[in-house]
Amino acid sequence: MGSPICIGHRGARGHRPENTWPSFEYAIELGCDWVELDVYLAGSELIVIHDKKVDRTTNGTGEVAHLSFEQLRSLDAGNGAQIPTLNEIIDLVDHRCGINIELKGENTAEATSELLRDYCVRGWTPGDFLISSFDHAELGLADPTFLRGALFGKLLPDQWQLAANLDAWSVNFDLKDVTQGLVDEAHKKGYRLLVYTVNKPADIQKLMAWGVDGLFSDYPDRVLAARSD
Repeated sequence: MGSPICIGHRGARGHRPENTWPSFEYAIELGCDWVELDVYLAGSELIVIHDKKVDRTTNGTGEVAHLSFEQLRSLDAGNGAQIPTLNEIIDLVDHRCGINIELKGENTAEATSELLRDYCVRGWTPGDFLISSFDHAELGLADPTFLRGALFGKLLPDQWQLAANLDAWSVNFDLKDVTQGLVDEAHKKGYRLLVYTVNKPADIQKLMAWGVDGLFSDYPDRVLAARSD
């Protein structure tokens, strides 16, 4: 079996409120190689939240795009935690693992690239970050200095061409779509294949046997346990 990288999905979402400081801290404490998070632009600030609306993950209501940064910061994102900024999470991680930033909202590629370039001036390296998105047009606007992950919600006839157009480092597929053949084809074409979201021990074992390169999990401790067997 291979040893895929363990990526904490929105931190350690199965254990702590997703995309919050405690979730990322716990994922790092567990030993994740990477943590994954989602960003939208609120004014001039990149905020870490998954949904277009705040209703599911906070005590507020409404669309992220229609709320000010101050309004977003006033919300409870779980157990009293605020919605964090990308700066805050990078500072929290403090070189302890890699960071996968998924671009969710409009105009996030340029803002994210600018922020990451600033961190690289301060001692981080481009390889510390992976920028990914289902929105391939937005992802294509990200600074190519940083690794790119092409996210696919389903199998597409032109998926390899899309990945090539993005000069992708990885192709990230839904668990339901992954087969041994897909893994082999990705590797033959020079891509790393990362799989989301993998929580069941049986799936973790199967994908490890197939030689996938990385697993996103709400329960990264399960991936780490399987990897140490």
